[in-house]
Amino acid sequence: MKISRKDFIQKSSLGIFSSLLSPNYLSEPNSQNKRFTIGACDWSIGNQSNLGAMEMAQQIGLDGAQLSLGLKTNNMHLRRKDVQEAYFALARIFKVKFTGLGIGELNNFPYKSDRQTDIWVSDSIDVAKALDVKVVLIAFFGKGDIKNDPVGQDAVIKKFKDVMPKAEKLGITLGIESWLSAEEHMRIIDAVASPNLKVYYDVANSEKMGYDIYEEILWLGKKKQICEFHFKENDFLLGQGKVDFLKVKKCIEEISYQGAIQIEGAVPSNSNMFESYVKNNQFVRELLF
Repeated sequence: MKISRKDFIQKSSLGIFSSLLSPNYLSEPNSQNKRFTIGACDWSIGNQSNLGAMEMAQQIGLDGAQLSLGLKTNNMHLRRKDVQEAYFALARIFKVKFTGLGIGELNNFPYKSDRQTDIWVSDSIDVAKALDVKVVLIAFFGKGDIKNDPVGQDAVIKKFKDVMPKAEKLGITLGIESWLSAEEHMRIIDAVASPNLKVYYDVANSEKMGYDIYEEILWLGKKKQICEFHFKENDFLLGQGKVDFLKVKKCIEEISYQGAIQIEGAVPSNSNMFESYVKNNQFVRELLF
């Protein structure tokens, strides 16, 4: 469902939803176990950078949605207070949470080389704080890919060194999601030397690259270097593809991970997104709870 941001923001700016905009606006999650919060990326449920993600998350049965900071075309609109208030109001209406925050546009406008992205990443920390979100996904795909790019990696290290003091001060973690291996991720994290920079672990990305998913989760997890997970498959429902999610669960148990599990992708070709996500949500809950 697409909701007109303009119409909703006009109403919220009149104070109609003012009672819903407290940081304590959210109901308890739908999860039977508060160790995990189950969400989905707004870009995976047909509502990238759109208010409709809140209702869609509720209809699927998720605890909430991982929101996009925005798009270049809407000037990263979640930085605006009126847009934040509109999301708060809908989250309260549909009794769902903000399960995470991400900057997918970094795949088109690379953090390693595009100066405007420095502001986006810095501002995302403020937005995360305002939304009571603990982790911001920093994406490195497409034009932003840093695999086999030592110059790009060094540029990213410098930028992270500049912004991490702010993240530390506000208690926000930045998570690197990329094509890098666990060891390559750790080269960047060790160079930056901030406790608030970690790996955003996507199981399908690692499978596609041929990494040992389960050994990587254990190795990174025992170092406390995984901030959040994407449960993803490419062209398969969760549990019907190439990732052994039972082994993933065992690894998660062994490293005592708790936090958000975001569902991404996992829609077979020519399949209905909504029906697929209802099944994916059910699979994750049966797996973890």
